[in-house]
Amino acid sequence: MVTSRFAALSRAELAVLVPELLLCGHLIDRSGMAHVLGALGRPGMTGVAIEEWQLASPVYTRRMREALGITGDGVDSIFKGFQLDIGAPPQFMDFRFRVHDHDHGEFHLAHCGALLDVEPMGPEYVVAMCHDIEDPTFDATALATNPHARVRPVHRPPRTPADRTPMCAWVVDIDPAHEPPKPHPDADVVAHSFAARTELDPIDPEGDGRHDYSGPLLNDLRFSDFSHAALVRLADEVCLQQHLLTLGFRFAVQVRTDADTALEIARKQFAGIAGLTSERLRKALGLGDDTAALARVLRIHPVFNPAGYSAVEASVGMSGGEPVVELRIGRDSGAVADGAWAALLDPDHLEPLNALVRGVNPRFFVRAAAADTRTLMIEIALSAMPFVEASEVAITRFSTGATFSFTDRGVPLPLTVL
Repeated sequence: MVTSRFAALSRAELAVLVPELLLCGHLIDRSGMAHVLGALGRPGMTGVAIEEWQLASPVYTRRMREALGITGDGVDSIFKGFQLDIGAPPQFMDFRFRVHDHDHGEFHLAHCGALLDVEPMGPEYVVAMCHDIEDPTFDATALATNPHARVRPVHRPPRTPADRTPMCAWVVDIDPAHEPPKPHPDADVVAHSFAARTELDPIDPEGDGRHDYSGPLLNDLRFSDFSHAALVRLADEVCLQQHLLTLGFRFAVQVRTDADTALEIARKQFAGIAGLTSERLRKALGLGDDTAALARVLRIHPVFNPAGYSAVEASVGMSGGEPVVELRIGRDSGAVADGAWAALLDPDHLEPLNALVRGVNPRFFVRAAAADTRTLMIEIALSAMPFVEASEVAITRFSTGATFSFTDRGVPLPLTVL
């Protein structure tokens, strides 16, 4: 196995980085769905959203359970999965849980950033998200923990009155009489991908902090409580969640359009989320905007992680007497074989990479230095003047998640007694 690039970060840096990665993973849909809406209309967009999550969430939920030693099959274990899911980034999607017993529980959302993004678009879009999409995808996520679990609404938007809180409420019941939801007929497309099968280093049980999530369900996860090794694994797993979701997204778009259209939309999705993620990572870690800062962002950006999935190297060099970042993208990686983000780059299609680097400094630009069947070499330099922000990034910035700030909510409290 390849050593994680996140291992070079401190425990404190990783504790800041992991919730950022979860939030940026959630914003992938803000980047992609606007383009799907333009191509397929609201019904097509709804279908793509349902399908991408159905394909991805059971796969990455099982991975996260195994990584963090979540072995139960009760509602508390289902809720643990929600807390570590890009579909429910902490605080932005503020899930509040209650566990009655092994088979019964409930949750509500005190704050739903996704709803605040969609409400201005009108009630039909709210119904599409909170009814049409949530019903099958909540069950698909719970399926990874217990096939007899059902997630059903108590109330949900459109909100009446308009400022109703909590924004929605749900019950979760486990009953052997419940017929398990049928797996998606094309589940193997994502489940058998290189991303799904990527092996990561197990969490070393030495060192300070918690090494797993095997104890009681907590009302919040405070990532600074986890060990360095656990945070490294969490960061890599969240990056894989993003890849798995985008693989499902591209597949769902392609079956409704064609290969060329799906590729074009995938590149636009890539550009939008790559640029916004770079910006958030740079700010979260307090980095500058020079070539050294860019090299650091490239090494930890989810587009190019985990290291065992994406064969990428970034280093600072000199060209014409000026500092540049040299980026080597291997073409024999699992990411390229899957058709993930790295596969969308070639000498004629560097727009997503331009968006990514300009999230660090709007003066950066990329150029292909060399390319063959094995390697794409990129050189990144600074121009004299800043470039206009890519329209794909501007679209993604529509989300309130673009400027969302996490807060320290204190010591987590247990919700289940073991």
